[in-house]
Amino acid sequence: MKQVFFLLFTALMLSAVEPIVLFDGKSLEGWQTTGADDCWQVKDAVIVGKSNEKKQGAVLWTKEVFSDFILEAEFRFSGQIDSGFFLRNENEQIQLGVSRSMKRDMSCSPYIGKKGIYPVEAVGVDLLLKTGEWNHVKISVKGKKYIVTLNGKQVLDYTTDDALEKGPVGLQLHPGVEMEISFRNLTLTKF
Repeated sequence: MKQVFFLLFTALMLSAVEPIVLFDGKSLEGWQTTGADDCWQVKDAVIVGKSNEKKQGAVLWTKEVFSDFILEAEFRFSGQIDSGFFLRNENEQIQLGVSRSMKRDMSCSPYIGKKGIYPVEAVGVDLLLKTGEWNHVKISVKGKKYIVTLNGKQVLDYTTDDALEKGPVGLQLHPGVEMEISFRNLTLTKF
């Protein structure tokens, strides 16, 4: 009887940490757009965010909301893009690409929208980021603490002042910029 209980308990624990696949590789099922609807599409098992002719912005949001989680994804871009991952709302972002305000690459750094600042800068990204190639990012969001790993190396450990307790995850396409960014293998593991 103890062995059966142990096996059931182990199976339950393993299923509790199983990642949620956020993107099925075929459609944007489970996602919704705010902003320009024509900026997000699926091509060859990849989510592609591309500016439209008017250079309108758009955010692709998960329909589901999350509390504490680890988000993992692969992304690829080249050129002067301005994108990122919104964490629970539009005020808390992990930047990808060139900041419009700083005029330089701030990838993996937190941007706090309602304050209009990058409170800290991710370290070592210039040595790790592979422009034009696939990069792997892992973002741990636990309470107000964000830990970001880029291509296997930790580049950020930051505690924010006022993160929401729960909310969706968003992929940003900044307005006013002609750009294209691709995402694939998006998974989320709840704490």
